[in-house]
Amino acid sequence: MFNIPVSSSSSSSSSSSTPSFSKKTITSDEWERKLNERKREKEDILIIYHVVCCLSDLNKLVMNYLVIEGYKEAADMFQKESGTKSSVDLHTIEDRMAIRSAIQRGDIEQGIEIVNDLNPEILDTNPQLYFHLQQQRLIELIKKGKLAEAIQFAQEELAPQCEENSKFLEELERTMSLLVFDDILKSPLSDLVDSSQRQKTASELNAAILVSQSQDKDPKLPTILKLLHWAQSQLDERCNYPKMKNFVTGEYRDESDNNKV
Repeated sequence: MFNIPVSSSSSSSSSSSTPSFSKKTITSDEWERKLNERKREKEDILIIYHVVCCLSDLNKLVMNYLVIEGYKEAADMFQKESGTKSSVDLHTIEDRMAIRSAIQRGDIEQGIEIVNDLNPEILDTNPQLYFHLQQQRLIELIKKGKLAEAIQFAQEELAPQCEENSKFLEELERTMSLLVFDDILKSPLSDLVDSSQRQKTASELNAAILVSQSQDKDPKLPTILKLLHWAQSQLDERCNYPKMKNFVTGEYRDESDNNKV
């Protein structure tokens, strides 16, 4: 047992200046209970802190995805509702999406113009990206049947860039080979005139813009989901467990009794 002194009033006038105490007895069980209560309080605080931190991390992942993928309106609304701040001005998303849209519809000159207005150093410091944009301009001329203009453009704009880069020369030669085919859509080089080629160029440019803004080139969320899928596939070989079946809703299934949770 543990004894704790407790003050009590004294009837003696001679002892009025010195308080007297009686002792309250706390049993070992009660003492242990109080300690456990304090321990639970601390654990609750840690749990709350952990939940808040996890929620904050999740919100940052969502914001990261919205910004990189270019969902400005959604990012703006999410920022207001969750209080999660974006590390970049959300208005720059509009510029990136305008650039991506221009490249994807084949208006390479417009895309380059917007990039230079946004940050001219992006293309000045990335010769490979600039070459690929000019290469895409050449492809667009060939697709439109402007063959004489395409040849002149290749000689004046692309050939000088190939003088010190053999890889650029190989890519230019491959692109110019489109000129020998009557139907470029059925040629062995049809991948160059496919919409996926525009998408590839747009993605390369988008990544360069993000890097210039000190952003990730790719959103983190898909990578984490791929890691989760891989981890579950590893567990599948070893045991039954509550497995996440729907990454969108967070629904998972307890494999031991096939109950959805």
